[in-house]
Amino acid sequence: MVRAMPALAGMKISSRVPALAGMKITLKVPALAGMMLTLSALLVLLVPVGGVMADTAVSASADTSVRPFVIHVPEADIVDLQQRLARARLPEQLQEVDWRYGTDTDYLAELLDYWQHEFDWRTQEQRLNEFDQFVTDIDGLQMHFIHQRSPHPDATPLLITHGWPGSIVEFHKIIEPLTRPELYGGDIADAFHVVAPSLPGFAFSEKPSQPGYNPEKMAHMLAALMQRLGYEKYGAQGGDWGGIINRILAARYPDRLIGLHSNFVLANPPADAELRAQTPAADLARREQRQAFMANETAYQQIQGSKPQTLGVGLNDSPAGLAAWIIEKFHGWSDLPNNHPEDKFSKDELLTNISVYWFTGSITSSARIYYESRVVPMSEPLGFVSVPTAGAIFPKEIYLTPRLWAEQSYNIVRWTEMPRGGHFAALEETELLLADIRAFFRQLR
Repeated sequence: MVRAMPALAGMKISSRVPALAGMKITLKVPALAGMMLTLSALLVLLVPVGGVMADTAVSASADTSVRPFVIHVPEADIVDLQQRLARARLPEQLQEVDWRYGTDTDYLAELLDYWQHEFDWRTQEQRLNEFDQFVTDIDGLQMHFIHQRSPHPDATPLLITHGWPGSIVEFHKIIEPLTRPELYGGDIADAFHVVAPSLPGFAFSEKPSQPGYNPEKMAHMLAALMQRLGYEKYGAQGGDWGGIINRILAARYPDRLIGLHSNFVLANPPADAELRAQTPAADLARREQRQAFMANETAYQQIQGSKPQTLGVGLNDSPAGLAAWIIEKFHGWSDLPNNHPEDKFSKDELLTNISVYWFTGSITSSARIYYESRVVPMSEPLGFVSVPTAGAIFPKEIYLTPRLWAEQSYNIVRWTEMPRGGHFAALEETELLLADIRAFFRQLR
């Protein structure tokens, strides 16, 4: 029987189709490799009941099945959210300071009012469920992922990986253009089979119960996921932690990756002083400018990298606190012409992402990636990434790496300096990101 995740504790599984009730649905890899995954007749539906699932155990007979998944939040959880929002107690704000001290209270109050009275979770849930979603056990942990296959059989497999405080919601505008480019004025030769996982501890994936889930471990899990789905060769794309994890994936599994596309290229300065001195002055100036900006933006890294459990108590209990913590990042890390979040994101987009964190109770487990990255060492040095790599450089990204530096750590074959955009590229500058992904993988064919 398909089982619920700890992140969705309090749910049981039932079938949409009465004749299938009680059946174990097991999808083997060969079947997945060649089929169109529109399994509406087989999808299972989660409905609320009491009880909490026991912890998953790793054994020699670990379940390798790939099981359909449908998002369904219990109605009681939606009612509870609305009640908590009605009781929200916001702090006062100094006059004429807007976002300088943190999340602007006036905008937060507006957003919370919309969340309580106008936001329709069921509509957003239905839109997310238009994507084919699955769960499978990787290394003893149940992982959730979108697996949207293109109708074009020769499409390129592409792993797209989110970061924090993002989720699969970030990709809702790029998945169909990637899988069906002809519907958006593109060429079917640029079609992709898309796999978009929820990272361990994020959203609909299971929360680790043991320490050690650093980016390297997650990279190995993503490699195992793609192998289970039958993809021997594939591309990878990501930003934020997704960019970091995909870099490790490319370093550890270079024979499996066709190419690495990143909108979050990190690299140290060259060790050789003469080479370092060749860094263009304009690149250094841009990097220093972003460093100066980030000097007042890294408090979240310090607390999430040292005491994520303490922080999580407040954020997991208060939707107002959670919204303030996340929305500050969407404001501060994006390219907003009028310094307003809705210059680039709708309230529904912002709140769907926040709601995913709220309903799955995953803000604490997701924040732990900062702690694990700091305290759990890599098994071996990262080394040079030989996989062909593209950097999509958005000017308001939180860190900017000069191309010269990147070339010492990656096999850079494409470098695009975007005219605008920031950290959440898939949501913020969808068309720019799409065009660069297509152009890069077209270049590799």
